Amino acid sequence: MRKFMLTIMITSLFSILMAGFASAATDGGYAPVPKNMDTRSAYIQDIYVKNEKTYMVVDYIEWYEGKEADQVFAKRESEFGLDGAPSGYYIINDNTKLRTFEIQADSAVFMQIYNRTGKPGEADIVWNESIALSKFKEIFAKDAILHEYPYHLSIQNGKVSKIIQQFIP
Repeated sequence: MRKFMLTIMITSLFSILMAGFASAATDGGYAPVPKNMDTRSAYIQDIYVKNEKTYMVVDYIEWYEGKEADQVFAKRESEFGLDGAPSGYYIINDNTKLRTFEIQADSAVFMQIYNRTGKPGEADIVWNESIALSKFKEIFAKDAILHEYPYHLSIQNGKVSKIIQQFIP
C-alpha cells in the first residue's frame, strides 16, 4: 500500500509538471478524442506488411479520462480509498484478445509525442501532429516507447482509417 501511494504521488506530480510543459510547448492544447461507434482505443502490438498491405495487431482497451476516469477508478479500485484516478486517466484491459486489421494506405496518423531527432531525450509534444503512415511505421519499429502509448483507431469496413496517439503524462 505504501509503495502504491508513493507511485500515485510521483505520477500526480509528474502529470502536473507535464501538463504545464504541454500547455507552454504548444499553440493549441489537449482535447480528448471523441468517442464514437467507429473508434476503438487499443495498444498496438505489431505492425507488419504482407502481400503489399500493411496490418496492425492490436489489444483493445477501455480508455477513460477526467470525471469519467474518476468514477470508474473509484468503483473498480475502491480498496485504495481514493476519490478518483491519480493521473486523470484510467485504463482497463480485461480482455487481452489480439485483433488484426489492415491499415488503409491513405490512413491519417496523428501523434502527440515522439522523438523527431533520433537523439535520446529529445521527444517533445506537438498536439495532433499529422505524419505519413510510412513515417509512423518507421518510428514505431525503432522506438519501443511508442508501444507503451494507447492509440485511438478509427475502423471503417474492417480497416484502420485513422490512428491517433493518446498522450499520457
